[in-house]
Amino acid sequence: MKNTLKTVLRPLPLVLAAAGIGAGLIACGSSHDDSVPTLTGQVVGSYYENAVVCLESSSTKFTCDSSTGTVRTGADGSFKVTGTNSGALLVTVGTDAIRHDALGDAGTKVTQKLVFRAPNGHTGFIDAISTELTAIMDANGGNFATARTQLAARIGVSESNLLADINKVSGDDQTKLKAENDIFTAVIATAAGLSTTADTTAAVSAGAALGNIKNIVVIYAENRGFDNLYGLFPGANGVPGVNPTSSSSYVAQKDVDGSTLSVLPPTWGGMTAAGQSLVITQAQSTGLANKPFQIDDANSAIAIPQSVITRDLVHRFYNNQMQINGGLNDKFAAYSDAGGLTMGYYDGSKMKMWDIAKQYALADNLFIGAFGGSFLTHQYLICACAPQYPNADTSVASGSIAKIDTDANGNFVRLTPSTTAPSSALNGAPSYANDGAITPADSTGMFYAVNTMQPPYQPSSNAPASADSTRLYADTSKSTTLPPQTQTNIGDLLTAKSIDWAWYAGAWSSSLANASSASRTTFANPPNFQFHHQPFNYFANMDPVKYPAYRAAHLKDYDSQFVSDVANGTLPAVAFYKPQGNLNQHAGYASVSDGDAHIADVIAKLKASPQWKNMLVIVTYDENGGFYDHAAPPKGDRWGPGTRVPAIIVSPFVKKGTVDHTQYDSASILRAITHRFNLPVLAGLTTRDKALAASGAKPMGDFSGALALTPQE
Repeated sequence: MKNTLKTVLRPLPLVLAAAGIGAGLIACGSSHDDSVPTLTGQVVGSYYENAVVCLESSSTKFTCDSSTGTVRTGADGSFKVTGTNSGALLVTVGTDAIRHDALGDAGTKVTQKLVFRAPNGHTGFIDAISTELTAIMDANGGNFATARTQLAARIGVSESNLLADINKVSGDDQTKLKAENDIFTAVIATAAGLSTTADTTAAVSAGAALGNIKNIVVIYAENRGFDNLYGLFPGANGVPGVNPTSSSSYVAQKDVDGSTLSVLPPTWGGMTAAGQSLVITQAQSTGLANKPFQIDDANSAIAIPQSVITRDLVHRFYNNQMQINGGLNDKFAAYSDAGGLTMGYYDGSKMKMWDIAKQYALADNLFIGAFGGSFLTHQYLICACAPQYPNADTSVASGSIAKIDTDANGNFVRLTPSTTAPSSALNGAPSYANDGAITPADSTGMFYAVNTMQPPYQPSSNAPASADSTRLYADTSKSTTLPPQTQTNIGDLLTAKSIDWAWYAGAWSSSLANASSASRTTFANPPNFQFHHQPFNYFANMDPVKYPAYRAAHLKDYDSQFVSDVANGTLPAVAFYKPQGNLNQHAGYASVSDGDAHIADVIAKLKASPQWKNMLVIVTYDENGGFYDHAAPPKGDRWGPGTRVPAIIVSPFVKKGTVDHTQYDSASILRAITHRFNLPVLAGLTTRDKALAASGAKPMGDFSGALALTPQE
């Protein structure tokens, strides 16, 4: 018997042409047969009038069954469909639909298309939540009961209310359902604007997968490029010429004049940091072949175990751009103060985090959000912006404005070399007229801080001024003290929506006590606390005198607070964790092995937490630390992206044992938080997205593609 559809409620015309989902909604003629089942329901959330309802194709999601027609909803969102009862229902809320926030109101025109689904047999109320439930059923083989239990438990509502009219649900369940409906409606709005039904399906599934997450934990380690630690990882885009799954062949390193280096430059001053049990001198590093080399190769003359700390390497805003050299990545050795050490990599299979990456997911296509060093990349992590220094040219910091060479269009070319700069990288480390912390003024007259400056509040490397009786501020007469920042950051957006968050730092409490003490002493190693790794401490709303309660609620210590919050299941919805200096893997003062063991231990603690079952952990690195990586960063805006770094994605919902090739940058963490909690989009993310699109680059992901709709453990 031919499936038919008809409308009741009021005389609305049967749609006979394409209605705008994917390949289109093709209607057929209407007839009636009392033996054919009739499905009735409402499109809710708000009440959507004049939305298109049809039976979904059994073969292509988000497409109407081509053998049936469509009906339109009434003023209360209600519909009656006469036809088969063997599939899902599909609703398109187009821009010709009317949204009613309350029954009987005048309503407002819909401005952005939405698409809703409801599972077979449960079509009474169709909204974003029914769409999310249907996506979960797609992943679990169509088991309604299991999907309903999973989603209701995650939202924290009774199963009986999950597919009700949320406008008529009472109490706490209504609050939770409305919040979830708002979040997933935003997911659907994005998905509905995609060009194909396959893209729409994937986006809705990804959004539903991310929706399983209640806690996002970010562990921000230090200064390691992807090739440096995971260049040998099976299936990853690793070290060219060494890893068989590398995406490209090796491009030889060039000298400052563009000629190919005959060998790598020596590692100036020696390869190992002072005080190590092993000493590898400058002379021992001379004459290395022009290609990547394994630092911890026991069979080489310069074997440096992962437990030994190497010397630090330059990693600064302009320097990173010069090393990348437009994506060729062939000037790392020429523009490194550590010579050939920049080309070194480790056998990461010796690391504990390597095993965790194998068990869960390794992302091999994440680029640092901003060029250069830790100061700027931490700022970009929380605000997708660069810190501002208004009127720097007339301030105490005027001498910190960098001197750069530009092209005819004013675009950066290189740092201005010093008069004593060597003509070849083989003769000495590069030097510059002024590689300052602050950019020249842009077209609006604004200066930006892009290399290390100190926070205006303690703990800061700059001690309090002698007249500061509170001892809670940094001395503003110092040229390296940054003025308080006022740009919007992710903490502001979370707070505005009453979503709890915190930045936890190793040695925070002890460093604050020391910094504010009248008997302030030199900061020791360990812990080697890094003041410029605490980005929220630069913002005006963290003023310790004006806003002590807000500050205490969001800036916390690892040992005294993070560990107990993890164990007690009281972590906030969004938690950032910054390991203390000797445990963060930063070359120059931390070994690979110590940081690796520490981060693996943190993962073990998180997996034992009561919150683990709905947790997403992202372990990544603030920047590459001056180490070479062969993958060309996509072309974005003036701040980045910069060099590729590792990211390990850990969650019960991770597609286990995978290498995720999705393109990410550091701000993909902001995208994940924004999408999961339906926050406003930071201006810097929009700027980056537009710049990527203009250059033809792929958009940045939000980690949802690495997640499954159902638990994998």
